[in-house]
Amino acid sequence: MIEILVPELPESVADASVAVWHKQPGDFVERDEVLVEIETDKVVLEVPAPASGVLESITEKEGATVLSKQLLGQLKEGAAAPVKEQKTETATETEAPASDTTADASPSVRRLILEKGLNAAEIKATGKSGAITREDVEKHRVTKNQEQTAPSVDIVAAVAARTDKRVPMTRLRKRVAERLLEAKNSTAMLTTFNEVNMKPIMDLRRQYQEVFEKKHGVRLGFMSFYIKAVTEALKRFPEVNAAIDGDEIVYHNFFDISIAVSTPRGLVTPVLRDVDALNFAEIEKGIKVLAIKGRDGKLTVDEMIGGNFTITNGGVFGSLLSTPIINPPQAAILGMHKIQDRPVAIDGKVEILPMMYLALSYDHRLIDGKESVSFLVSIKELLEDPTRLLLDV
Repeated sequence: MIEILVPELPESVADASVAVWHKQPGDFVERDEVLVEIETDKVVLEVPAPASGVLESITEKEGATVLSKQLLGQLKEGAAAPVKEQKTETATETEAPASDTTADASPSVRRLILEKGLNAAEIKATGKSGAITREDVEKHRVTKNQEQTAPSVDIVAAVAARTDKRVPMTRLRKRVAERLLEAKNSTAMLTTFNEVNMKPIMDLRRQYQEVFEKKHGVRLGFMSFYIKAVTEALKRFPEVNAAIDGDEIVYHNFFDISIAVSTPRGLVTPVLRDVDALNFAEIEKGIKVLAIKGRDGKLTVDEMIGGNFTITNGGVFGSLLSTPIINPPQAAILGMHKIQDRPVAIDGKVEILPMMYLALSYDHRLIDGKESVSFLVSIKELLEDPTRLLLDV
């Protein structure tokens, strides 16, 4: 008999919850097949079967709170899958064909019964030789309508049919809620806006997309431009790349960018580290890896910890404008939005250009209005003239 234990939890995680058992007692499992998922407030850990056999018992059911190395269940190694007997049931009852009660009715009466959708067997016949007359049909129809409209509704049954579904919040969802509320209550949050002409970047992508993908094996997206522009702006404005710790300000001399990723379990912000040392291709590959891990629930705790600044792109869902909430203890977050053709005045003329709104939410305790607006303008200038990113100007 093999014991199934909770994996070793990171130091920053006190306990976890049993999220989903993929197998039940008596089920046969193969070696390395996922038995159960353990959810922390940061990531989901999968517990595989250490050997092939039959799951003998489950000690901790779904929803239970567990600690590191706690017993979850037992696996009987080498046991064969149980064979279940199959029983075949055959129907022995047959319904006798109903007699045709409209045989003696006239064609017009039979047609009336069909039009009204009535059951001829329920109609009381008063005609000669037991035939159904038109008056019989009308009388039956009126009686049936009165019965259907009678106030015979069972109020208790009707109310009981309107049910609510209650499910416990996942640890990840609770943690997200706590952090969002913490950001609203513990920071002097303010949002400033600007807009950027995306035509230069779109033209650049269109020109080099095929060559870039052929050489690096990954598509050239918008996020690499956003991250490069943000990194350069953070170098110019160190207050935005800082954090408040008690009565002290911590200035970071590295550039780790958190990227908001929507997953089936909720919003997570994995970290792309040392982005100042990465080129466009390395950034795109890093984003792709984090996005796939987030979708599949494979992100590790190390990939979720840290981050000096967050970028969230609501434009992929069609958001035109929003006010993102700071991801504490960070001092600011940049919101990108939908690229939409809009009329813009250029040199005294109106042109239709692909424009995008930028939203920078920042902690006013640390960042003044001048720095926040200048930071956002720097990002705007870098995106509208991508050559600046290459020339470092």
